Amino acid sequence: MLDQLYLLHELYPILAASIDLTFGLLIGSFLNVVITRLPLMLEQQWQQEAHFVLALEPAEPASRPLSLSRPRSRCPHCLTQISAHHNIPVLSYLFLRGRCNHCAERISPEYPLVELAAGAATVFLIQHFGFTANAGLACLFTYALITLAMIDFRTTLLPDSITLSFLWLGILANLNDGFTDLTSAVIGAMAGYLSLWLVYWGFKLATGKDGMGFGDFKLLAMLGAWLGWQLLPIVILLSSFTGALIGLTLIALGRSKDHPIPFGPYLAIAGWLALIWGDDITLQYFQLINLA
Repeated sequence: MLDQLYLLHELYPILAASIDLTFGLLIGSFLNVVITRLPLMLEQQWQQEAHFVLALEPAEPASRPLSLSRPRSRCPHCLTQISAHHNIPVLSYLFLRGRCNHCAERISPEYPLVELAAGAATVFLIQHFGFTANAGLACLFTYALITLAMIDFRTTLLPDSITLSFLWLGILANLNDGFTDLTSAVIGAMAGYLSLWLVYWGFKLATGKDGMGFGDFKLLAMLGAWLGWQLLPIVILLSSFTGALIGLTLIALGRSKDHPIPFGPYLAIAGWLALIWGDDITLQYFQLINLA
């Protein structure tokens, strides 16, 4: 099967790219489910744990327990079940002009954007790495980053079930020097966590405030496990620059300075850029320093 797919990519690149795009769009549709439901599932779990720890009356069980597979997708406004032909990635959104078919309320453009991001990334990564194991791993890494970025953007949460799972997957991916050597991956995971942990406590001691959440430490540890410690400085530099630029823009547009701005999306963007062009960006950076 894999040999046939490899030949397809070699002999019919346009057809193969179309299949890759379709696959990526379908994955993007599933990512939307994870982005929407996982925070709610965690909230239900935390409520149950709080009732147990505090010896409170058991929480009322949900009439329909929420999972990634059930219940079926519904309109977030009228809760009408979405039929299969209205749930086709991107196309259904365009056909319905971004509105629910039942109540006509506007549906967030985040849904098709996530699908397009997953689809475009799938095509790009297979073109960049070839039809190889590294391409598949890079796709998994990218899907995780899209999911984490969107969840953090919406809720300021970075679920351990994703960050820690993909931290270990990154180390496994580098057992045979997939994206870096194993030693660099292990050191990268440790350095990623400790670097932001030190920044967090330095800021807290200086200001008495929490500058970031512990999920950011784990996300940078995950990036270090995939990319190696050598690319962590460029990840931190890119994410800080992007975060500062967007943060200042939002403040200029009237957003309150007291409103928290999640750092996870910027780390995710920087980590993905480092995966693809990290060595080139680092080289250009050092050349720029030498010229200065």
